[in-house]
Order: sequence, then C-alpha cells, then structure tokens
Amino acid sequence: MTLRLTVSDDVRAIAPGFTHVAVEAHGLSNGPSNEGSSALLDEAARRLAGRLGGRAPHEDPGMAAWREAYAAFGAKPSRTRNSAEALARRALADGGLPRINVLVDVYNAISVARLIPVGGEDTDRIKGGMRLVRATGREPFVTVAGGEETVEHPEPGEVVWCDDEGVTCRRWNWRQGVRTRLTEDSVNALFLLEGMGTAAAGEAAAAAAELAESLEKLSPGARITVHDPR
Repeated sequence: MTLRLTVSDDVRAIAPGFTHVAVEAHGLSNGPSNEGSSALLDEAARRLAGRLGGRAPHEDPGMAAWREAYAAFGAKPSRTRNSAEALARRALADGGLPRINVLVDVYNAISVARLIPVGGEDTDRIKGGMRLVRATGREPFVTVAGGEETVEHPEPGEVVWCDDEGVTCRRWNWRQGVRTRLTEDSVNALFLLEGMGTAAAGEAAAAAAELAESLEKLSPGARITVHDPR
C-alpha cells in the first residue's frame, strides 16, 4: 500500500471485532454532484429501506456492534452516531441524503446501501501515514464552526484517525476534518470501509468491491487497488 495504515493495540483491545478495507485510487475524476451521482444516492436509500424492512438503523446487528464500540471509549452512541447510522437516518427522512460532490456521493451511496461506515480522504493532503489510535487530547482537529475554520481537540481516550499533522476523523468515523476531505479538485483518494462484528470482514470486502466498480465507471483509466481486510 502506498499509504501506511495502522490500528493501535489500544483500539484493538476495546473492539476486537473491528476490521477495515482500504481502496486506493489514483487519477480520479471529480466534480459537482450530477444526475448520475444523485441517482446512486436515491437507489441506495431504496436498498437501505429494503434491508431494514421497517426497522430503525440502530437495530441492524452491525450498527448495534458499532454502538457497543462507541460506548467502550466513552462516547454516547445515541448522540454521536457512527457515520453509517447517521447517513441511514438521513436517507430515511423526508429530506433525504445530501449531495456533496461526485466522489463523496459515490462513497456515501455505498455506505447507505450496505449500512457500513465509509470515508474518503485526499491522499495528496495526508501527511505521513494514517493511524487509528486513542487520543491524548492534545491533537489538533481542523473543522468548521459558524462558517469559519477552527481547531478543536478530541477528548482524551477518544478513538480517532490521525496523520502526522493531526486528527483527520473524530470518534472513529463520526466527523471528518476539512483538511483531508475530498473536494472537486481531488484526483487521488483513499477510501476506508470499516466493519464491526463477526461478519465484518466479508461485508467490508463486498462493499469495497462495489465501490471500486463504481469508481471505475466514474473514472475510466483510474488506477484502483482494493486491499485485503485487516
């Protein structure tokens, strides 16, 4: 893998059922949300509704496992939901899913349809490798508040993804920072698909394969590598 990913022993200790699959992509095309990416999001919402069969997202076994993991590091899972549960709730609500840009729409569609957390990072903006660790509380996290960029810090013990410059995503996959997010100018990306529970590895691998297929259709000629679950 071009970009080194590691998961600390402290994180493994509180969530032994955690797995992740990385999809590396180079030479992508991106731009504003369009009819194609919007259609993917609409179809994902339909797939989600069929999967749940009238249940709430948090009643899905995978989401229940994520709630247990969040509680294990002190987060309140009903207030700070993992990214897949939060997106699923929006997909089922009257307002539906947000349209961000084509690449973000594509990975959000996979996340909703398969009810699995998926994130995307601009690899040209990542400093060094990426690590999933329990925070000291001193790491900087660049976010937006009131329309202005601001720097926050995670709670001590919070599970975060970070690189050599600071936190890239707080509370595992709850809120992504603005520094490394995918923009319309992004051409190289790392997509992380995260699973929790006994079936996590197979589900994450299947979701990664579907994501790679969507990216290949979006960006013919892009170099896309799907790595094994870890």
